[in-house]
Amino acid sequence: MKTLVLGGYGNFGARICRALAADSNIELQVAGRDRGQAHRLADSLGGRAMAVSIDCNASDFGQTLSALGVGLVIHVAGPFQQQSYAVALAAARAGAHYIDLADGRRFVCDFPQALHDTFRQAGRAGISGASTVPALSSAVVDHLCPDWRAIDAVDICIAPAQTAPRGKATLEAVLSYCGEPIRVWRGGQWTQASGWASPERVEFKRLSPRIGALCDIPDLELFPGRYSVRDRVMFRAALEVTATQHAFALLAALRSRGLLMQPGRWAGALNRFAGVFDSLGTSLGGMVVRVEGLDNAGHPARRAWHIAADNDHGPEIPCMAAIVLARKLAASDAMASGAFTAAGMLSLREFEPEFAKWGMVTDLVDEAPAWSQATLPATAP
Repeated sequence: MKTLVLGGYGNFGARICRALAADSNIELQVAGRDRGQAHRLADSLGGRAMAVSIDCNASDFGQTLSALGVGLVIHVAGPFQQQSYAVALAAARAGAHYIDLADGRRFVCDFPQALHDTFRQAGRAGISGASTVPALSSAVVDHLCPDWRAIDAVDICIAPAQTAPRGKATLEAVLSYCGEPIRVWRGGQWTQASGWASPERVEFKRLSPRIGALCDIPDLELFPGRYSVRDRVMFRAALEVTATQHAFALLAALRSRGLLMQPGRWAGALNRFAGVFDSLGTSLGGMVVRVEGLDNAGHPARRAWHIAADNDHGPEIPCMAAIVLARKLAASDAMASGAFTAAGMLSLREFEPEFAKWGMVTDLVDEAPAWSQATLPATAP
């Protein structure tokens, strides 16, 4: 299958290209606007890829996909928060499958309704959110409580290593909702809270405790209905250096008061400045997913899944779902046509070989149920 990775030489795209280059079922195309960068990565893969200079904003983008004979487009050229579905539409019309690593809430959650008929008529699969969220996060929740009678709470926190490679697009996405009101499911109803404000302490199995703050991601909208969650769904990010976490809280406060407009424009400068704190951090990052509710016997239960990624391998995790799905499509595994979010499309077992490849360690922990309510400030929507 001719597989074109759009943004293929970026922070995540290059990782996906390296993983797929050795697959005998895949003819890899490293794609982006910078021909030089695309060629350098393709050449480094030992002749197992070709470089493609392509602009997804060009009027003839769809025709170019058709001319190249592309069978699968993997869209990694974020941020997705302000993007349209033009790339996905072009892929479907060119007769190609489509996968993206989007974490933009509206982009992912609205994807099926906007594009299902287009992909179904093309006989192709379009998948949005093939990344840490909601692909991996849903696989973990499915694994933690498959036969529970009820789920009261889902709490997720990612904890990146300070020294791990950072991308401007990722930071730009984060800044897009810093200080903005975010709709969250809490107390069994929809309320609002401010992005990156009011950080709280989060415990990890193999990492030191950190303080995590609310992020706006698809899970906040998808999980309450998918799992019939009775109380809350929360997603936080916990930076390793406390000073940087407080800096984001300050930015959130300034923006919520109208004192900081369009913080995304500072993404490049802040990305470079973040390196100043690298000496205060480590190469160890991770993630925790906690669920609380009633087990299959109706008893109160709380379970947590942890992953620890050392040696700055944490950025491999957001790439894993797209890699696994691409391999399945290239191997002609049956997949329904239409447009879908990646929630529930993979099992945790399918991620495990990728974890092992990078020496990542996972832990499943049964914890004492804690019925106290979260302290995140909330107001009526």
